Amino acid sequence: MSQSPCDVLAMGFAPAALPVLRRLEQAGVVGPIRWPGGDETPSDWLAPRWSGARAVIAVGACGLVSRLIAPLLHDKDQDPAVLVIDPLGRYVIPVLGGHGAGGEQLGRELAALLDAEPVLTGSSTALGRLALDAFGQAWGWRQGQGAWSPLMASAAAAATADTAPSLHQDSGCTLWKQLDAAAGLPLAGHDGAALVVSHRTGPGCRWHPPCLWLGVGCERDTSLALLERLVEDSLASGDLAAAAVAGLASIDRKGDEPALLALAERRGWPLKLFGAAELAAVEVPNPSAAVAQEMGTASVAEAAALLASGGHRLLLPKRIGRAQDGERGAATLAVALAEQQWAPQRGQLHLVGSGPGSLALLSGDARSALAAATVWVGYSPYLDLLEPLRRPDQLRREGRLTEERSRCCEALELATQGLTVALISSGDSGIYGMAGLALELWLGRPAAERPGFSVHPGLSALQLAAARAGAPLMHDFCTISLSDRLTPWEVIERRLRAAAAGDFVVALYNPRSRDRAWQLERARELLLECRPAATPVLLARQLGRSEEALSFHQLADLPCDQVDMLTLVLIGNSSTYLRDGRMVTPRGYPGAELA
Repeated sequence: MSQSPCDVLAMGFAPAALPVLRRLEQAGVVGPIRWPGGDETPSDWLAPRWSGARAVIAVGACGLVSRLIAPLLHDKDQDPAVLVIDPLGRYVIPVLGGHGAGGEQLGRELAALLDAEPVLTGSSTALGRLALDAFGQAWGWRQGQGAWSPLMASAAAAATADTAPSLHQDSGCTLWKQLDAAAGLPLAGHDGAALVVSHRTGPGCRWHPPCLWLGVGCERDTSLALLERLVEDSLASGDLAAAAVAGLASIDRKGDEPALLALAERRGWPLKLFGAAELAAVEVPNPSAAVAQEMGTASVAEAAALLASGGHRLLLPKRIGRAQDGERGAATLAVALAEQQWAPQRGQLHLVGSGPGSLALLSGDARSALAAATVWVGYSPYLDLLEPLRRPDQLRREGRLTEERSRCCEALELATQGLTVALISSGDSGIYGMAGLALELWLGRPAAERPGFSVHPGLSALQLAAARAGAPLMHDFCTISLSDRLTPWEVIERRLRAAAAGDFVVALYNPRSRDRAWQLERARELLLECRPAATPVLLARQLGRSEEALSFHQLADLPCDQVDMLTLVLIGNSSTYLRDGRMVTPRGYPGAELA
């Protein structure tokens, strides 16, 4: 799931629920489980856990679940999402908290995992529109105050763009406006907009992107109450939303300051620390000679806020907070606006292997990751193959074949902004895919600035080719890419010689292109030095797609000119043979010899 499963409850009422509950447990998507036949009644088990749950997944009848939760319902903004799954795992039905509590999104992810059908009854989903009171969560935003129910009613009643709720945005990621489902929201002036995406407070229904950085300086042992009051007063003075705060920043000498650490923990704000030399290099409007003498930099609060925000813009210059009754110390605070929102602790980067191309060969794990993602990033032909699974509320970001680094950087940057991103490779992302480069870039960032990172395996072309051929991988095998775009040819040739000498079954990826027409012939020559001319070879082209074509050959007369970049070449070892259209490499099990 896109969030931690520890606050997702699951429960069943009869033995028929056991298979579904076990699948949920094995997938690691739920926390506490109420198993059928337990000592506690369902109501006694659920009641004390209700207020702390993000979602409740019940495997059973909708009527039974409705009666069970009725006494527990309090407020739509506080109650957890409730989803019902039938005992056969065919349908996933969000019955409570579809929007604000994330029930519909969780339902889609569970349905993808179980290969079930999500039954979504919300009007926004049915009409292919954004749920204006919920969509911002997927973009890393926090919901502010506003008359959300009238806004949703207005959106549902709108027949044309002229009658739809108006929109104003002055901060946060703007890519969401490219969504198919976003069409029909007219732009409006700041004061007259019904829906506002902003770091400021004010009228209208508001989403707050995390893009404000609070630079803080303080005397040693300053009171937490003083810092809290300074933060609240400063934000209020600039009509700035606390929900739009991305984090705190200060000088590294304050990294052990108890009140500063307590403030960061209480508010859930990350703390960025900078050295005096870094801060001293920042030009600020209110430098202090006294601070320079004491700290080695003329500014802590303003310089730290600007550094943390990327130097975009200082919204509030330094303010000073002094101790009141019962407080100690003094502090300074400044606020800067980042050009991009920043919430890596909420973002997720999923490396998804889409398999060879057929949706039937896509793993349940990959389907769940795709369902959870807000943005899909990938090479356009691979995205095209998955397009039937993409919803109108999911953004598609395309790249070209030779732009792997830029695709990884964009996906990582979006995840750092708090989004859930699927970076898609064909086959398995960890086999000649994007996982390695993405992981290197992720590891290159400071630990506090890394979003979540998960790799979801897919079916490699090698595996599907072997399944189509019969059983050619029963002994040791290896894969070698013949592309010398990233690997010197002398290294590739050394690997080919080693594979030939070791008598490995060999799968050749990227075997031949218009600009690389000779490498496959050279590979054939090297392998022929160590294995029979009659060694079986499978050419598997466009595996898992409608144009799939398979042909068997002998190594000595391999038709290299029929091979292209869409072909996988699978070459047997010295014991591999072809019989009745099937390719097999004997494992040598006792009694398995053919007569």
